Amino acid sequence: MLPITNLLKCNIMKVNVNAISAFTVDGKGGNIAGLVLDAGQYTSQQKQQIATQSNFSETAFVSHSQIAEFKLDFYTPVKQIPHCGHATIATFSYLKSQGLIDGETSSKETIDGVRQIFFDGDMAFMEQKPGKWSYTDDELEIANALNIETKKFKSSPVIVNTGNSFVLVELGSIKELQDLAPNFDLVREISEKYLLIGFYVYVRTPNATTIATTRMFAPLYGIQEESATGMAAGPLAWWLNTKDPGIGTTFMIRQGDFMDVPSSSNLHAMISKGEKVSNIFVGGSGSFLHKLEITI
Repeated sequence: MLPITNLLKCNIMKVNVNAISAFTVDGKGGNIAGLVLDAGQYTSQQKQQIATQSNFSETAFVSHSQIAEFKLDFYTPVKQIPHCGHATIATFSYLKSQGLIDGETSSKETIDGVRQIFFDGDMAFMEQKPGKWSYTDDELEIANALNIETKKFKSSPVIVNTGNSFVLVELGSIKELQDLAPNFDLVREISEKYLLIGFYVYVRTPNATTIATTRMFAPLYGIQEESATGMAAGPLAWWLNTKDPGIGTTFMIRQGDFMDVPSSSNLHAMISKGEKVSNIFVGGSGSFLHKLEITI
């Protein structure tokens, strides 16, 4: 029998993690995601270890699927998450650049079904579920969590879901958005209460190229602030179009400008309206940065 020390050595695994930035602006900024290929060999516990050590806001694990072209699992540094926009864009941008995808369409299997992917030039777009929404009765709690008064709300906060749930909070000016200093303990409590990923706070700029400028806070998932959140940009685009169809069906959303270390991101949203539901796609560009090796 091998000594215990040798048995421990035999269980050590080295994992290559690709670092890819998604929703970049002219190849810069964006939100960095981890990407692990051939991930079918890892258990859920090992995936969480890899994501924790990598310490990206989300890491995508790609494996074989019997119902889509690829299966994707997403983990933050602290827990698994149903969907992740920037990690999806990072993954499919990389797969396309490496010649692992033929043609201009693909698909992903996630823990709640299949989503379509398409490519437009250097941008990858991901499908999101039709939107659902509900108002919250806790405006004062939300205001306290953001350290502002309720009179700062431009409209009533609303919980919107296109696969993940976020509370959308509209403010009246860019300065108010920039000056936010949330109470992250309260943001976490409200997020847990309503099963939210986090708060997506925005200011509308309907006369500009960018339809809205945003910030996203998700301490429940170990993310104080994120520079690009595709799964929040989709609900916001759908909600703005639902409330005001005159704004159109194709827009750009800006994020990441007001972080402690700014990382500007452009998120492109498209609403394709059918008879009963609206198909939502969010996309952007991805840039490979480097590889790192994780030992678990």
